[in-house]
Amino acid sequence: MDQVKLEKDKVDPERMAILRSLPLEVKSMITGEEARAFLYKEQLSEALVEKLKEYLVDEESDQN
Repeated sequence: MDQVKLEKDKVDPERMAILRSLPLEVKSMITGEEARAFLYKEQLSEALVEKLKEYLVDEESDQN
C-alpha cells in the first residue's frame, strides 16, 4: 500500500490536468502504459508522441 502511495505522489499534477483536458477521441487512443509514462515524466514512445503531436510544444523552438 505504501508503494502505491509513493507512486501516486510522483504523478506530475500539470500533466494530469493536461491528460484530463484532452479530447475524448485522443484519450481513447492512449494506452495505460502510455498514460503512465506521460504522468510520471518517463520517456515517451514514438506512438504516444504521434498521438499527442497537435498538443505538444517543442520547448527548444519556443526558446529561440
